[in-house]
Amino acid sequence: MTARRAGAAVCLAAIAAALLLPGRWYLLSLAPFAAGAWLVARLDRRAALVVVLLGGALLPLTAAARPPDSSDDVYRYIWDGRVQLSGIDPYRYPPAAPQLAPLRDGTLWRPDAHWCVPGGCTLINRPAVPTIYPPAAEGLFAAVAAVAPRGARERPLQLVMAAFAAAVGALLWRALAALGRDPRRAVLWAWCPMVALEAGNNAHVDVVAVGLAALAVWLLARGRAVPGGIAWGLAIATKLTPALLAPALVRRRPLAVGLAAAGAIAAVYLPHVLAVGPAVLGYLPGYLHEEGYADGSRFALLSAVLPAALTAPAAVAILAAAAVLAWRRADPGRPWRAAAAMVAVTLLVAAPAYPWYALLLVMLVAYGAPWEWLAVAFAAYLAQFAPDIGLATATAQRLGYGAALAVVLTGLALRRRQSRNVAHSRMRSTVTPGRA
Repeated sequence: MTARRAGAAVCLAAIAAALLLPGRWYLLSLAPFAAGAWLVARLDRRAALVVVLLGGALLPLTAAARPPDSSDDVYRYIWDGRVQLSGIDPYRYPPAAPQLAPLRDGTLWRPDAHWCVPGGCTLINRPAVPTIYPPAAEGLFAAVAAVAPRGARERPLQLVMAAFAAAVGALLWRALAALGRDPRRAVLWAWCPMVALEAGNNAHVDVVAVGLAALAVWLLARGRAVPGGIAWGLAIATKLTPALLAPALVRRRPLAVGLAAAGAIAAVYLPHVLAVGPAVLGYLPGYLHEEGYADGSRFALLSAVLPAALTAPAAVAILAAAAVLAWRRADPGRPWRAAAAMVAVTLLVAAPAYPWYALLLVMLVAYGAPWEWLAVAFAAYLAQFAPDIGLATATAQRLGYGAALAVVLTGLALRRRQSRNVAHSRMRSTVTPGRA
């Protein structure tokens, strides 16, 4: 046991050290993560609790020691928070609008920034379009802006998202124990390099949505429909991706869960709808078109085998079939398996180049979904860094998500084979005494 504790400590230190490496070398943290998770699963629970919570706090904070590495979304968060503090609804104007010119300062608007519009250059991405983030996320941005030091940039939000990541790890430990599961599985979230990078370094608000979704899964697994539905609705009102959990989460008491979720969403959207009307949708429709999902060109795996005209209909058909299958097979007491399958199929079909979309899947694997789904979660990194390795984005998507699909199918095949072997062993042990 002492050797395992020492090994786990070494793995944790190796993950932290890798997160500080320059360039893309932080991806080397995946190896000690896998080894560390294996070791933690074999520690006694008291020792595992200490190292899981320690890693869940240490790793996001370590990643927060550097400026954002692979995303500039945090600068939009900062801007949206400042706009709200000025008394303006964040959905009313894009950052480049002349009405917001008095809010510009040298922290976000600077001549060496990448995004340029007639009013100047800025760190804020897509400054010519309105925000895309839902109201619960906007409320968090405003709260952080209210307490952040004047002139601060990304660090306050990095620390806030790192704290949320650590809190989700603690929540998972508590939820798994309460549900009769092995709480040591929480290490799959708490030590996951993706969580540290996308929460602590890039400060993605997805970690907040995932935390609320994790709370919803726990509550609904215990049969608490109304509070679980409220938590799920707030998760959707933070980032839309938790809506993918619907087929699994509404299997028990669908009306109560649905109404509670809808009420929570309506409550946070209503003030903005009253202020700006349909503009509350922000840049969401434009984003779907920009990413190629509207015409089907972004479905990398499907476009490799189907004509362009058929990719979008095929994607819709696959996702609809996955939703029906998830709903039919979902265990209300253990909804994470069906939920993870729905999220993973969506990622395989959509093939996004943004790893933070997969944080939801990491959380579900920590609850108890098959480990091979993690391959789907990490597939986006190859697409995201395609230019760095001389690949076209579509090629990198097909390679990354194609490899992930192969891992998933292999894992499923091995599990079925193991189940058959166990069943045959039980049959033999049952038949033998009778012959005697």
